Amino acid sequence: MGRIFFRGANLIDGVHAPKPNTTVVVEGERIAAVGTNGNVPKPTAHDTVYDVGGKALMPGMVMCHYHVAYDNVADLNDIDMKHPPTFLTLIAAKNAELLLRSGYTGAVGAGTMHNIDVTLKRAINAGLIPGPRFLACGRDLVTTGDSVDCHPNFWKLQMDGLARICDGPEDFRRAVREEIKQGVDIIKLYPTGGHGLSWPSEVMTMSSDEIEAATQAAHERGKKIRGHITSKQGILAGLAAGMDVIDHADLMDDECIELLVKRGAFVTPSLYFPWKVVEEKRRTGRSPWGGVDKMERGLENSCRMLPKAQAAGVKFVVGDDFGVASMPHGEYARELEAYVKGAGISPLDVITWATRNGAELLGLKDELGTIEPGKLADLLVVTGNPAKDITVLQDRANLNVIMKGGQFVECQLTPSKTRLQKAA
Repeated sequence: MGRIFFRGANLIDGVHAPKPNTTVVVEGERIAAVGTNGNVPKPTAHDTVYDVGGKALMPGMVMCHYHVAYDNVADLNDIDMKHPPTFLTLIAAKNAELLLRSGYTGAVGAGTMHNIDVTLKRAINAGLIPGPRFLACGRDLVTTGDSVDCHPNFWKLQMDGLARICDGPEDFRRAVREEIKQGVDIIKLYPTGGHGLSWPSEVMTMSSDEIEAATQAAHERGKKIRGHITSKQGILAGLAAGMDVIDHADLMDDECIELLVKRGAFVTPSLYFPWKVVEEKRRTGRSPWGGVDKMERGLENSCRMLPKAQAAGVKFVVGDDFGVASMPHGEYARELEAYVKGAGISPLDVITWATRNGAELLGLKDELGTIEPGKLADLLVVTGNPAKDITVLQDRANLNVIMKGGQFVECQLTPSKTRLQKAA
């Protein structure tokens, strides 16, 4: 089988400023060459050439906070009580394909029910269903009375599908090992409230000993761990324990930024969710989510602190709570606009969060996330210039090519007539 040439592209490689008039050559599942038209191999009659006419060519993106099985969640009870597990798995499979067709060739789970992430990952890797490369998460590991422990006692229901209730370091250590036994790649904790939960940000819903025990247990078996953490106290506790991902970090300050850089932890700000919730409350006067006023203050703090943290070298990644009622699956790229317009981050920096940084969190830094020879060919060809206007990624019609591992998921381009004549 011949190679694939993308000629005349505006290259956004995940690291540098855009480079116009670039050719990218794909051979098999990998990128074979990148350069200007004069210093790349010439196509032969066996190759396929696409002249992209100045369209952007960029790496596939990675959704690093993904709830694949959320389905129009209006309150926490909807997460595990709305559908039976078998039906919910089919919904999740549909969402996984939608994420891929939205330009995200990778995903990192942030909590799911009934081991659905693990099931989807196996099905995707086996070629049974289309979907992104997946770092699978499992049940939420939470303490008794935590925000996720939301079912009233008189219902006499178990939380097994959604969460594992743990109390004390040894209980958390055991729960982490159970999740890993089920095939989970990344563990999810809830050390604080806030960011839409019923407990406020300042409440620590896990002790430092519990956080440390869970983190140690995950790392001992080579797995990552993340936590819903919004307060300064929670951020510092999570970093002291060595957590890999701080989800949200609404109330980070200069001290948090310094330690985040030192520890090399990732942060998923997830600004789109609080922005949507705050706007809904302003518009309707009500919200199904807890602590909206404090969420608004956290949003304001994030918008102030993100540029400072970016300049300091904090490793940000993208991802949000898509699947809640106000944020349906498929709106994924709208999150990117929130960082540009809300926090003043440059579009090119946000693209780096979504590509190079996302690939690093996936554990595939040397294989994905930038466009350079030898890396896997997870590529997008985009109408418009997302390095100037990030909103062009919101319209899936602008995604002329979606390629995962050298295979077309979507291709709206027509091979060059020059190539066809030579082949004849």
